Amino acid sequence: MILIADGGSTKADWIALDSDKKEIFRVRTLGLNPAVVAKEELTNRIVNMFQLINIKDEVEQIHFYGAGCGTPKPVAILNDVMSTIFTNAAITISEDMLAAVYAASGKEPAIVCILGTGSNSCYFDGEKMHMKVASLGYSLMDEASGNHFGKQLIRDFYYNKMPKRISQEFNSQFNLDADYIKFNLYRQPNPNMYLASFAKFMFEFKDDKYIKKIIKKGFQEFFKFRILPFNPIEGTPIYFIGSIAFYFRDILEKIAKKNGLKITDIIQRPIDNLLEFHRNHIN
Repeated sequence: MILIADGGSTKADWIALDSDKKEIFRVRTLGLNPAVVAKEELTNRIVNMFQLINIKDEVEQIHFYGAGCGTPKPVAILNDVMSTIFTNAAITISEDMLAAVYAASGKEPAIVCILGTGSNSCYFDGEKMHMKVASLGYSLMDEASGNHFGKQLIRDFYYNKMPKRISQEFNSQFNLDADYIKFNLYRQPNPNMYLASFAKFMFEFKDDKYIKKIIKKGFQEFFKFRILPFNPIEGTPIYFIGSIAFYFRDILEKIAKKNGLKITDIIQRPIDNLLEFHRNHIN
């Protein structure tokens, strides 16, 4: 049996395949980002999904693509967790950027971007990914991501920069007590996921002038730091993966046009495309 997983910080989609690569089932767990989630919690998030535990001894291969898996230390943590649970499996752990590439362009050269809970980008030359800069995560980078926008909304609320109507709506939908916010940011797992949970507010008010301004500014920053440094020429395929890109597609396409570029496609969830790539290219 083979497990393929696309794991963001908020959620991880799993697909189980038989030896002929036919789908048996699929499930979703909480996110498994080893850079921000403690080892014990990573274990709990897997073992609490009974469909995975029921077949743990039958799994021979795991191909896991995850947020936070771009450097050796977190990969080693997650590998240790998985090898303890799936004792008979050969485990391959790669960063979520590679899953985005496989799901979007497959084997074709392209600029591939992630705009979800976090954000990232690369240029794929058909064989290898090329990064202009390493991602330092939600505290320092992640431009235009869910956690980026969530942070902006909270700051604007506290600094009284929100229009009154938006501020009242925001206050009615979230617990904005300072101690509660700090507890979730500094004492709980997945602070990036917590910040991103505020971004859903923007979906409801995407036509509001204030919200549009925030989104446009965030997307322009992403282009400035994550796309334009690749010096893309007209016609270069550009793909986006993730809910932020998907739900604000119209604004994203306008920002691309402003920068003389055109988006090839936007994919909300890459797991289905990733599955097809594995069926066609990976043994």
